[in-house]
Amino acid sequence: MKYTQLTKEQFKELHAEFAKFLASQKIDVSEWEKIKKNNPKMADEELDLFSDLVWEKVLNRTEYLEHFSKDSINLFKCNDKDMQRIVVKVNKDNIDLLNTEDFNWLVNNSKDASIDYFKGQKSYVKSRNMEVFDLIQQGSVLSKGELYRSISKIISQ
Repeated sequence: MKYTQLTKEQFKELHAEFAKFLASQKIDVSEWEKIKKNNPKMADEELDLFSDLVWEKVLNRTEYLEHFSKDSINLFKCNDKDMQRIVVKVNKDNIDLLNTEDFNWLVNNSKDASIDYFKGQKSYVKSRNMEVFDLIQQGSVLSKGELYRSISKIISQ
């Protein structure tokens, strides 16, 4: 298995897609029930294979990731050959960027002296999708890139 198996909740959400996946392998509902009952290892392998296909599709489409912590934000732009990163670090006591009010303070005070911005770029060491997956496993979430583009404009001025 290349990534991780989807959770039961994720499989439930992707029930129709999983049924199509099984059908593509000429496995109908009754056959699937027999496999689960009589050959759990094979069933698990099918779940793993489907999970990898789903992850691969998601990772191929991922362009931006965000990771928030109490006093910093890591923003990633995932290109084909490299990843660009912007870090916003707030050096101010009692700030919690996970709190909406404090995040709004950051948005409204983006030029405050207590805010540091860092920008970097690195080529992928592993495959692109594996590095994106690793960031997701560490708590990053997919985004549309609005915050990345906004912060990029601020630090380019």
